[in-house]
Amino acid sequence: MLQFFSQFQGVIGIAFILAMAWLWSENRQDRPGWRWIFGAIAVQFVLALTIVRVPFVWDIVGLANSGVQAIEQATLAGSSYMFGYVGGADLPFELREGAAPPLIIAFQILPLVIVFSALAALLWHWRVLQLIVRGLSWALRKTLGVSGVVGLSGGANIFLGVVESPLVVRAYFERMSRSELFTIMVLAMSTISGAILVLYATTLAKTVPNAVGHMISASLISLPAAILLARLMIPGDGNTDTDNKEPGLKYEGSFDAIIRGTMDGVQLFLAVIAVIIVIFAFVALIDQFLALFPLVSGEALTLKRIFGWVFAPLMWMIGVPWEEAAAAGSLMGTKAILNEYVAYLELAALPADTFSAKGQLIVTYALCGVANLASVGLIISTIGTLSPGRRAEVAGLGMKSWFAGNCATAMTGAVIGIITWV
Repeated sequence: MLQFFSQFQGVIGIAFILAMAWLWSENRQDRPGWRWIFGAIAVQFVLALTIVRVPFVWDIVGLANSGVQAIEQATLAGSSYMFGYVGGADLPFELREGAAPPLIIAFQILPLVIVFSALAALLWHWRVLQLIVRGLSWALRKTLGVSGVVGLSGGANIFLGVVESPLVVRAYFERMSRSELFTIMVLAMSTISGAILVLYATTLAKTVPNAVGHMISASLISLPAAILLARLMIPGDGNTDTDNKEPGLKYEGSFDAIIRGTMDGVQLFLAVIAVIIVIFAFVALIDQFLALFPLVSGEALTLKRIFGWVFAPLMWMIGVPWEEAAAAGSLMGTKAILNEYVAYLELAALPADTFSAKGQLIVTYALCGVANLASVGLIISTIGTLSPGRRAEVAGLGMKSWFAGNCATAMTGAVIGIITWV
């Protein structure tokens, strides 16, 4: 009986998340029908089972690991030439016995963002990514009945970031409905782009087997959850369709795509460095302040401990064992408030016995989205610039999209926990 409850513990989390989304709805009486709600949940489970549990499909997704390794090696050639041994080239000195070669994140891992950003722009210009995006858009329209513009945005978010993905549908912002606008914001918050997918997977490579496959799987499985939660919170259908003749994300040629993709990657590269420096500094300052308070259970208060206490119940509800919930809650709090990459860095640094195999998988999926406070500012700024007339409306939806984005990835973690037998 206990094992059965543990297996389906995530159902509690899914029900709780849906209830919270409905409570924050702008119109609780106008929620989608139960058939559509259960259909959206079913789509999420079917996606999860197909990707993770069908060996043939998982093997195809797993091939991405080989691609990432190739990109890693190619990036290392460039970073080692530019930065020398700090960028991954051979050391000009001998290490003392037992010492490991230094891993310098800024010069050995983060350059992946620049290379993949340029590669993604080139593949977009060559219409390779556009075909995949339109295929995903068609699937979302057929299964969940979303409009063309929402489907296109959902497909684009698998490859493009919170700043770039709105460019794909920028021609439609002025005429799309409020519900469609919010759904697009939530989709951006609940997925990760290809560039940072590679970064996160590389960071977790030694901690989570086949991390690339799990990152891809997480973003795909979160799409129906994001659409479901968005429609619960801001009811309404909207039927804005897309037109191939409308201006979207376009490049003047292959060389232009490489250059602009590189420049976008450089901005993201510098942003990640700056955010990590500032976040670690702020956390250290807050911890110094908290150290002035009396000890709790014989230990000083820290931001990580507080996050653990606040988010532990949610992590337990989505399937993490209670003895692991505090550690999982700390990571979820770091992701939601500060930054998901910092949370993944912390996950990679934890002792190997912190989580069970199932708990680690749930946490990995629950963290896989960009819904943090900095992203709220980015998406408001981006859409507000593309559609000045709706800036105030987007600003008013910002924190709702942050909440829904975190709930969507938590739902994905719950689904993965339910279908994972250990």
